[in-house]
Amino acid sequence: MRKPEVDIEIFKERQKELGSKIKGAALILVANSEYIRNHDVHHLFRQDSNFYYMTGFEEPDAVFVFRPGQVEEKIMFVRPKDPAAETWDGFRFGPEGVESVFAMDKGYNLEELSSKLPDLLKDVNKIYYRKGNHRFDSILDLAMETVQKSFGRSGKGLLPIEDFWELIGEQRVIKSEKEKEWLREAANLSAKAHTNAMKFTVPGVTERQVLAVIEYTFKMGGSARPGYNSIVASGKNATTLHYVFNDEKCSDGDLLLIDAGTEWNHYSADITRTFPVSGKFSDIQRDVYSRVLEIQKRAVDAVKPGVTFVEIQTQVIEDLTQVMIDLKLLSGEKSKLIESQAFKKYYPHNIGHFLGLDVHDQGLYTHNGEPRPLEEGMCLTIEPGLYIPIDDKSAPQELRGIGVRIEDDILVTNSGNENLTSGVPKEISEIEALVGKGLDQVI
Repeated sequence: MRKPEVDIEIFKERQKELGSKIKGAALILVANSEYIRNHDVHHLFRQDSNFYYMTGFEEPDAVFVFRPGQVEEKIMFVRPKDPAAETWDGFRFGPEGVESVFAMDKGYNLEELSSKLPDLLKDVNKIYYRKGNHRFDSILDLAMETVQKSFGRSGKGLLPIEDFWELIGEQRVIKSEKEKEWLREAANLSAKAHTNAMKFTVPGVTERQVLAVIEYTFKMGGSARPGYNSIVASGKNATTLHYVFNDEKCSDGDLLLIDAGTEWNHYSADITRTFPVSGKFSDIQRDVYSRVLEIQKRAVDAVKPGVTFVEIQTQVIEDLTQVMIDLKLLSGEKSKLIESQAFKKYYPHNIGHFLGLDVHDQGLYTHNGEPRPLEEGMCLTIEPGLYIPIDDKSAPQELRGIGVRIEDDILVTNSGNENLTSGVPKEISEIEALVGKGLDQVI
């Protein structure tokens, strides 16, 4: 019998914490589906984050029913043991395995879901479930109708359904000590990948070759997968925020923007660095880069308990708008340019996002309509940028096609913050000393 990589006690503690909040109700989580098939070719599977967070179970096509306080609280429906299928696609835990290994009170074959679900729901007062899985929505609807009919002429209606997104998201947003360790592991390995990419890059290599170095480092370091599709964008491509073609040549005189991070036990890093392909910033590149860097460092320093994303974003917008005025990208009174959001032409995104089990992690950004103060244990990105399209006729000629973003992963501590990704150089002197120096070892 295979063993999960993460101690199952961690998931039991999460279940216990959530269970204390939903006594009398039932939580239903649906795993991601079987491998996507394309002409009989398998594409890599990654478990739904909430399903993994609550169970640790990484097989596809499963349903978790959690009924705190009920006899048989934790029930999972999974694919049956099938020697023929396992010959082709690999090991399955099956119903007995989820009981013995994942501490489920009862395991069933997935095919039994429709017949068993009404009985599991008849004694609960509410269902926490996220609509949108059309295959399962219909099964749940039918089960609820069966439960309602079983009440006879009681006057009771269908069980109410509430989206679990906020409930689980708020549990996920504050990281445990173990989660912090995994985030540090992801950050450290991602930092090595970025450093290797800098060492490897010289004029003439392709974006795809740089990407290969990054992902090779991820794998050699023990990561199962990248946290998201990597961006390796040279020259004008860096002004496209989600450029993912990664197929052009890196030329002398270009800047190269890399946005890449890997997972560790499903927890993701998210790092962006921008550096010259030649190993030497031109005067104008140095000017733009140094301005963005100072703004990024100031924003990182601002992260601490009690501060809000909005406060940091407001300061960054003021700083970047002044840079746009200084560089003659915008003209006019700064306050009016901010009020009209003219800055969005060159800085269209927010300062960052929560980071964790997903690269854009769950968690509320507002409470009661007000910006939410940061708290110890939150992890977020700080990533200001300046992007000047190559075809922007209103921009000075020497600035066109320059894109700069600098991003670090920041853990909020009780007295300030910890920069998890400080292992990647971002000072100009450090970058110029590293780029193109060649790889002596990958990991």
